[in-house]
Amino acid sequence: MEINYLKINSFGKLKNKEINLNKKINLIYGKNESGKTTLLKFIYGMFFGISKNKNGKEISDFEKYKPWDTEEFSGKITYKLDNGEEFEVFRNFTKKSPKIYNSNMEDISKIFNMDKNKGSQFFYDQTKIDENTFTATTLVEQKNIVLDKNNQNVLTQKIANIFSTGDDNISYNKVINNLSKKLIEEVGTDRTSERPLNIIVEKIKEIEQLKNEINISENKKNELEERKNKIKYSQNTLNEKINLIKEIIEYKQEENKLQEKIKINNNLKINYQEKINKLKNNLKIKNNDKKNNKKNIINLFLISILIIFNILINFINISNIIQNIIIYFTIIYLFLYFLIYLIKSIKNKKNKNKINIEKIKTEKEIEILNENINKINNEINNLENKIKKQNNEKIIVLQNKYEFNNLEIIKLFEKNLIEINKEYENENNLYNSNNLELNTILLEEKNINNNINKKIEYEEQLNYLEEEKKELENLAEKINMAKNTIEEAYNDMKREITPKFTKNLSKIIETITDGKYNKVKFDSNEGLIIEKDNGEYINCNNLSIGTVDQLYLALRISSMQEISEEKMPIILDEAFAFFDNERLKNILLFLENNYKENQIIIFTCSNREKEILDKLNIEYNFINL
Repeated sequence: MEINYLKINSFGKLKNKEINLNKKINLIYGKNESGKTTLLKFIYGMFFGISKNKNGKEISDFEKYKPWDTEEFSGKITYKLDNGEEFEVFRNFTKKSPKIYNSNMEDISKIFNMDKNKGSQFFYDQTKIDENTFTATTLVEQKNIVLDKNNQNVLTQKIANIFSTGDDNISYNKVINNLSKKLIEEVGTDRTSERPLNIIVEKIKEIEQLKNEINISENKKNELEERKNKIKYSQNTLNEKINLIKEIIEYKQEENKLQEKIKINNNLKINYQEKINKLKNNLKIKNNDKKNNKKNIINLFLISILIIFNILINFINISNIIQNIIIYFTIIYLFLYFLIYLIKSIKNKKNKNKINIEKIKTEKEIEILNENINKINNEINNLENKIKKQNNEKIIVLQNKYEFNNLEIIKLFEKNLIEINKEYENENNLYNSNNLELNTILLEEKNINNNINKKIEYEEQLNYLEEEKKELENLAEKINMAKNTIEEAYNDMKREITPKFTKNLSKIIETITDGKYNKVKFDSNEGLIIEKDNGEYINCNNLSIGTVDQLYLALRISSMQEISEEKMPIILDEAFAFFDNERLKNILLFLENNYKENQIIIFTCSNREKEILDKLNIEYNFINL
């Protein structure tokens, strides 16, 4: 792969800048703060976009490189893959995904995979290089020659994958772990729970228990049938009795209307009788007149005594004065008596006539009231006879209609409306209670029938589960076989790939260190280890900074050959800051002689690279920022 052209519309401090690159060595020169790092970030951003996340930094890359004086934040890059296909990418950095065109200027943006967070994955689809791998191999910055922990882990994992499986994206440890995880998640073991095999074993136990319950249910079914028949018979009887009572209640409600009429007539009869009694009391006036006659007799008796006494005083020697007083008194008394008697006689005669009239009237009224009472009595008798007749007729109808004992019907019929309503409520409650019990039995019977019907289904399920169990056990056997096969392949891979990689790496180190170090190994745990002159192996981090730079640069370059099938550009940003002139000459010669198919882009703020390239007569493309 080679980058041909860069167009920066506006990115950080760079604006309206166009850069053409050749397919060999490109030396991009610029003093500090001239925009080299910005241009490097632009290349990275064109392939992978600019993150808005701070990732532990004070500000995000998006905020850092977004121009503050213009809305324009975009650029273009053209490049060619090893197969000759050319592409042009335009990216507006405020959007997740760029526009991608082929050599015919056709928009092919939609043919690439999309990540909902990162946008188009076109560069990975074309090169199989993700952004972490890109920064761990292709892009070599001065501050990152000695890899940071994150990138070193990425690179270490990629190389370990190659060593173990032959594919940088397939990790031996992950494969083994995934197979173990698959064994646990998709099968399970004796030590696991809630896994497929464990669940199936539990289901087998559960279904066998259900089959045993069905056998018990079959015995219970006869008992339920007997109970159900008894309740049904009881319900039929209760239903008939409830209908009987209901009909009696309806009849009693009609009968009460007649009883109400009888009650009204009785009250009316009582009122008439009270009136008669009151009228009879008025007739006592006659008795009061006899008393007046008695008074008159007494007065006449007194007058007679006075007359006799006046006669006797003539024969008794009494003074004339006393005789005169007695005579005068007798005369006055007689006069007054006859006067009063005369007045009373006149008055009594009038009263007597009046009383006689009123007496006749009262007697007539009493007679009418007695006649009304007789009529009421007749009506009451008629109503009572009617009720009695209707009752007898109704009883006969009910006796013919319902299959109950006649005495029981009569007994019910003789109860009053309150009593019979109470009985209706009791019978209805009993009927509802029986219905509830019957429904419970029917539901239980239905469940039993369903279970009995499921007996065959359970047997089929048991057969199916046994088959599933057997398949899972076969799968477990296959997974364990796969693990054993991969372990064998892993050991074979280590024997074949590791020596090849370490041999290539040792060759690079020997060349760029002028033969000082010629034996280097890579360990997935320790990283790079190097052999000293005395034969001792030490971690490369214990060497000088310049030597470490050489070693890790060699590691990046050698690992890049294994990571991707594309001949990726080698982008070096101030990568030789700690190299002396001799080491710098060696690495430039090594790159020129051994990576003719790789595009090389060197960012520098020094003239050393230019001077050595000129001195070695190596062709390069010089770009002055």
